[in-house]
Amino acid sequence: MAQADIRYEPAKDRVGLPCGVAIYADRPYVRAEMRDDAEAAGFGLTACGALAELPQADDGLAPGEVVLLDCPAADAGTLAALCRLDMRAVQSGAQLVVSTTVEALDAIFACLDQSNPQILVDPSRAERVIALGRALADIPNLRVRDLSPDDRLMLLRLTEQVAQIADRLDTLCHEGGARTSSTWQVEAPRRGFRGANATKPRDRLVPVGNLAWPDPQLVRQIIRQRQARARFFDAALFADPAWDILLDLTAAHAEGARVSVTSLCIAAGVPPTTALRWITQMTEAGLLQRMEDDVDRRRAFIGLAPRAAEAMIAYFAELGGEAGHLV
Repeated sequence: MAQADIRYEPAKDRVGLPCGVAIYADRPYVRAEMRDDAEAAGFGLTACGALAELPQADDGLAPGEVVLLDCPAADAGTLAALCRLDMRAVQSGAQLVVSTTVEALDAIFACLDQSNPQILVDPSRAERVIALGRALADIPNLRVRDLSPDDRLMLLRLTEQVAQIADRLDTLCHEGGARTSSTWQVEAPRRGFRGANATKPRDRLVPVGNLAWPDPQLVRQIIRQRQARARFFDAALFADPAWDILLDLTAAHAEGARVSVTSLCIAAGVPPTTALRWITQMTEAGLLQRMEDDVDRRRAFIGLAPRAAEAMIAYFAELGGEAGHLV
């Protein structure tokens, strides 16, 4: 067990910051980086130690406090502690910023389902600082340093683009004559169900009703064509992954398959932390939805929200045979 760092008094005397940041990480060098970055951002430290020192009491978090955690592995003890912290963060109004690895992402994502945390995958120090800036922006009535102009522009662009996508999908849904959201559902499969690529029954979705889902092979072909661009152009030219996310989930729905957050990050074609940021924004915009696994609480999936599903159906129906030429 890593030795705990010293503890700090809450930074109540700092202008505009009623509280501060608490840091929990077993890796000493990560703990040191987090501490340096938090202090550079203007926070005072309320705690800095190993994951085993996460507060256990209900009053262990203060309103407006930001908790930075490093969880590279998803062992049972860590997941149990995160579940408790997730609930306490909701009750206190504290904000969580959790860094993890691709291997542990699905388990970490599944147990943090209440507090809307920021999850970073193998983040750079710059990504941690951006996450701190976003946490600060969500704390009401705080006067802190602004993000850099570039970071501010990036976050604004992300938010605006997701809002535009949501508005456009709403328009497609109404113009295309798609059914209202009450006419369809996606449910866990019945016993014995096997789809085209079925593995375990709990991994499947069953589309019901008279939905004209597009041919999943056609959607996968479009995805492959889009991915082929990277062989000829810098991938940064096509860095916004919203459409790739929608296409992958559309193909999965048409196949009757569930999509894990790790799989969706890979399909997005951007770094996992960037993909998670888009998934979060698109969920908040009502395009995506989190889907719990009733059999295994350690798993959670991402699916199309009803209006996004209807809009994608209407979009492919309107294109008809021309859809095969899309990129």
